[in-house]
Amino acid sequence: MEDSQRKPRRRGLGNVPKPVAKRWVSFKTRKWAQMVARAYMRWKLPWAERKRRKALEEAFQTARYWAARGEHSKLRASAMLQNIGLYLLLADKDIQALKVDALTHPDEWTRKLSARVILLTIYEWDADEVTGKTLKEALDLMLIPEELQREAFTALRKLRKVQEKAKKNFHFIRNAAIAHRDPNALVQYRAIRDLNVKHVWDVGAEFFVAIEGLINVLTKLIVAGNTPESFLRQWAASSKTEGTQKT
Repeated sequence: MEDSQRKPRRRGLGNVPKPVAKRWVSFKTRKWAQMVARAYMRWKLPWAERKRRKALEEAFQTARYWAARGEHSKLRASAMLQNIGLYLLLADKDIQALKVDALTHPDEWTRKLSARVILLTIYEWDADEVTGKTLKEALDLMLIPEELQREAFTALRKLRKVQEKAKKNFHFIRNAAIAHRDPNALVQYRAIRDLNVKHVWDVGAEFFVAIEGLINVLTKLIVAGNTPESFLRQWAASSKTEGTQKT
């Protein structure tokens, strides 16, 4: 039989240089290990965090109730704190709902989509829109001690720092494939392809911690402002504002 008629030899691992074979085996082993780890964590995470999820849901329902109660109240400073608490918990709840898929979903695109939504939630969270300069005025009106006020603003700064880190590190993908869509489809695709979900979650975890820190301080503020003197001052200030608006 002529050489040209012979079947080509199959190029198996035994027929390639050892360094190449070693890299291929290492890649396949690592990929398989990651798949197994994700499958395990997809089961373990919801179970491990069931207490936290329950506590978050209870806090969310409580905040929702009191925010609704204070919506048309004359105790506007107290209502502002309740609104801030609900605003924080909405973001917390959204991120918690996406966490498992971002870290463990077997489909890479779904993991990265969940990570992108987490990024958008952190990126678009606007502390100034909810608090602004009026927070200081509200705390003074409620007779909140200066030391507790400083604690509140320190917690708020920590949350802003996490958001600033997200804006600095993920500005490109936010503009290319999250809040906006780059008209160049390849730019979009490459931004998504290169997104590191672990890096996103590292920021997300910091955001969780900062939110919980601020919520803890808000609880202290609400308790400290739950006094007859605080209520009377808020009521008087609200009545005065309404009287001015009528005239």
